[in-house]
Amino acid sequence: MIDFLRGTVAHREMDYVVLDVRGVGYRVFCANPYAIQHKDGEETTMYIHYNVREDAHLLFGFATREEQSLFRRLIEVTGIGPKVAVGILSGGRPEVIISAIQQENLAFLTKLPGIGKKTAQRIILDLKDKLGTIFGAGSEAVFSFGTLAEPASVIAGSGPWAEAKEALMTLGYTEAEADRAGQAIKGKLKDGDTVDTMMKLALQALYQGV
Repeated sequence: MIDFLRGTVAHREMDYVVLDVRGVGYRVFCANPYAIQHKDGEETTMYIHYNVREDAHLLFGFATREEQSLFRRLIEVTGIGPKVAVGILSGGRPEVIISAIQQENLAFLTKLPGIGKKTAQRIILDLKDKLGTIFGAGSEAVFSFGTLAEPASVIAGSGPWAEAKEALMTLGYTEAEADRAGQAIKGKLKDGDTVDTMMKLALQALYQGV
């Protein structure tokens, strides 16, 4: 069982990074590959979930232990596989997602990639009372924020880009940064692009310094 990998990011794609660990390149699927902050050549640590299928052995990576723990809780929910769980984590910081689950915030949860109303209700039913230990002692303070009651109010507007912009701000980017990213990727967007695709393009643009 691989618990973590420490190395340098050799390559990025929309849904994974290649982590160079002493000359061996590990393909690690992660929520926001372009949000991994590090200087070129600087070592980074990714906490790993090792998923074994009949046709593949896959590595899923996380910047923190909290993300790793939340991912493992999510894949315990019926109907949520590793790829959907990674999509959920792309929608916000772990404490934001946990708060939404504990507050039974269907409006927030159904905006996450791949999550409909029934799946969101199942997540709440299965996990609402099981997430308080992820951040350890004192975690109650993390979940007491009231800012998630209506996530759509974070920004004005509607449609896929509005939701992607909202998700970027949930990750900690300012509205100005999100707007710059939106302008930078406008020419790359295609009809039918999902919120998840828009987010990843925007994160790539932000990583490149727009």
